[in-house]
Amino acid sequence: MPPRNPEAKLQKLAVTARATKVAPSESKVPPQKPAADRDLKIGFLIHDVSRLRRNTFDHFMKPLGITRSQWWVIAHLSRKDGMMQTELAILLDIGKVTLGGLVDRLDEAGWIERRQDVSDRRAKRVYLTAKSLAVLREMRAVERMLNRSVLKGLNNEERDTLVDLLARVKANLVTAVADKLTLDREES
Repeated sequence: MPPRNPEAKLQKLAVTARATKVAPSESKVPPQKPAADRDLKIGFLIHDVSRLRRNTFDHFMKPLGITRSQWWVIAHLSRKDGMMQTELAILLDIGKVTLGGLVDRLDEAGWIERRQDVSDRRAKRVYLTAKSLAVLREMRAVERMLNRSVLKGLNNEERDTLVDLLARVKANLVTAVADKLTLDREES
């Protein structure tokens, strides 16, 4: 049964994060060259860091009465308020129907409002409300506090380097997906 105590949950997350190493003799995977092993480790680390960061942020958002899917929509709208629902679904990498249900719940709770697009009455745009703007201030305060903890020990130059490296990895992933889609279209 999962721990009910938030500190116990965070402690469990920390233990899980430390327990990722497997002794070479226990592994069923054939040994790899050091570079391949390093590159595999990078993928695992990116995944683990992303998952742990989301789970930790969720923990801090829970007292505000907001779920991950809700804060994720609000965070994206804070970058570009008034997006079309279809555009938001693409950015969030979820289906239109799934987003429609989520937007319905956010609208009912007063976090967002939908308005018709002025040039296409069939299309809906999603806007933040005063309630979501207030929670955004709290989210940003939590984000600053979390970043201080997460980035502790990294100086400004290292943080800039990390941003640059992760941006390049992201660009490579976007290119890889585009190349795969192009290849799939050519083959069909």
